[in-house]
Parts: sequence; structure tokens; C-alpha cells
Amino acid sequence: MRIFKKLIPVFALIVGSLQLGAQDIHFSQFYLSPLNLNPAMTGVMNCNVRLVANYRNQWSSILKQNAFNTYSASYDQRIPVGRYDFFGVGASFFGDVAGESNFSTLQGKLSASYSKRMGGYRKTSHYLVAGAEAGVNQRSVDFQALRWGNQFNGTSVPDQSISPNEFFENTNFIFADVSAGLMWFSVFDEDNSFYIGGAFHHLNRANVTFTENGAEPLYSKITGHVGGEFMVADRLGLVPGLIVMLQGPSFETNFGTSLKFLLSGNRRNYQAFQIGGWMRISNHFESPATADAFILSTKFDYQDFSIGFSYDLNVSELKGASNGNGAFEFSLVHKICGSEKRNVYCPNF
Repeated sequence: MRIFKKLIPVFALIVGSLQLGAQDIHFSQFYLSPLNLNPAMTGVMNCNVRLVANYRNQWSSILKQNAFNTYSASYDQRIPVGRYDFFGVGASFFGDVAGESNFSTLQGKLSASYSKRMGGYRKTSHYLVAGAEAGVNQRSVDFQALRWGNQFNGTSVPDQSISPNEFFENTNFIFADVSAGLMWFSVFDEDNSFYIGGAFHHLNRANVTFTENGAEPLYSKITGHVGGEFMVADRLGLVPGLIVMLQGPSFETNFGTSLKFLLSGNRRNYQAFQIGGWMRISNHFESPATADAFILSTKFDYQDFSIGFSYDLNVSELKGASNGNGAFEFSLVHKICGSEKRNVYCPNF
């Protein structure tokens, strides 16, 4: 009985990964993965070009080499239009691999946005941004690596020489994906700003079934986010944020704030350090929403580079199996500013 009691949390993790397989990736450092958050954030930056890379590793304390791994890379740039407005264009890629079955999702997408100034003057401006994206996804899984009910013959170890009762014709398929978003931001000066936005992902609700004649439309996802940057002293600021995601029966919200320590306010040698605490609340399957993880984060800005690191402390019912270990993330952002200058016009992400 002891071995089965120890295995129950692990089985819960495996089953959870299968149930959540049709849902989207997520990053604890959502503010450092703008094109995955909202297509309206394409090209919204204080420079001309932005390069972003993200990596997330989850459940390695339990699944070891079969831990969940998510990686993403993006490129976007802004193009001046007239005196005050901007086009944004971008491209992004992400990959996600989960568990022993190598449940994998790969996506490549193109995005575009238009930022329209709605008011303000000089360094104080208010913008409305509309964006859209279209992409192609590939989804695959190795069903032979899974354990099935009929393979348990009275022992704790499944007999994988027994053929499973289930059969799936499609183990690798491709589908299209379309999303759109809006965002409003206000910039008060170089160090104070506010933004609020929302996105509607998976507008086309593609069929993501692994069976030949089945139908399993991908749930559309609604994302809302709000945040800003507010200096409370000469070299101390608050960087709060909130994100809410609804996808079918699933709900998730991240909220918290970082303390920003401005080390050098010189624009040519800008340096700042952030440390923050965040909470993630989500539901598991159809159960009520509960606390899932407490997130510790850091971020260092040096001139046109930003490096972010975060660690999730698991506080859900799975903490008995995970020993409180959840996930770690690493993010890298590089901005290329060039010679084009139009004062400050957008928040720092």
C-alpha cells in the first residue's frame, strides 16, 4: 500500500498533463513574453527592434528527465507612421514538450499591430493598439510510452508488452491558429506608465483530436492583463501586474508586484534591478480555484539588455509529491534602438 500511496500524486501529475494538453503554454514571467501574451503588444517598445527568448522547466523534481519543458523566441519591430503612430510587425516560435509521452506542441506565427495616438503631448501620450496574429501548430504524442489500465496485471509495474485497449490514428498533425487583441497604454514620463489590454486566442477553434474521425475543437482563450511602472522615490519604483486567463473550464490568474531599484538613470547607461513576489491561482479540472504557486522573480536591466529569472514554489495539493518545487524560468530580452527617436511613447516590458 505504501508504494501506491507514493505513486498517487505522480499519477495525478501525469493525468493532469493529459487533461491540460489542449490548453496553452504559460510563463510566470508573462511580462517578458509579450507576443505570447497579446498580439497587440507587437512592436510596442521604446526601441526599434526587440529580440526575446524564454525557457521554462517544470516538475523536474518528480519527473526528472521527463520534466515539462517550454521554450519560446520572438522578433518584433516598430515602423513609424506619420508623426505619432506606429506599425508593429513580428514573428514568434514556441515549443512545448510534456512528460514521458513527449506530448509536443510546436507553433510558428506572424503578428502585426497598429498603435494610434489618442491624446497627449511631448513625453506624455495615450495610445490605443489593435493587433492580430496567424500561425501554424504541429501537435504530436508517443502513445506507446503511456501506461494503460489493461496493462496492470496485479503488480505496481505495468506490462507494456500488452497492447492497450485504446487506439489513435493521428499521432502527429498540423492545424492553423488565429488570434486578436487590443491594448490601451498611457505614458506619463520616462519612468511612469500604465497599460491595460485583452486578447482573444484561437478564434478559429481548430480541431485537435488524435482520432481519425473525431472532433475536439480547441477551446478559445480570453486573456486580460493590466500593469504599469510607478516611481515612488528617486530610485525606487513599483512594477505591478495582473493577468487573467479563461480557456474552456480552466481558469488562471497571476498577480503581484516587483520592486524596482534604479541603479543608473542615464539613458545611455541605463541600469536597474527588480525583485518581486507573485501568486498564481488556478482551478484543477472542474474543481474550485485555489492557490497553485508563489513565484519569486528577479530582473536586471543593463542598457538595451534585460535578463529575468523566476522560481515557482508549489503550494497546491501536489506539494507533497513535489516537495514544494514547481518550475524555474529564464528570459532574455535585447532591444536595438537605432537612430530613430520620438521621445518616450510606450511602457517598458
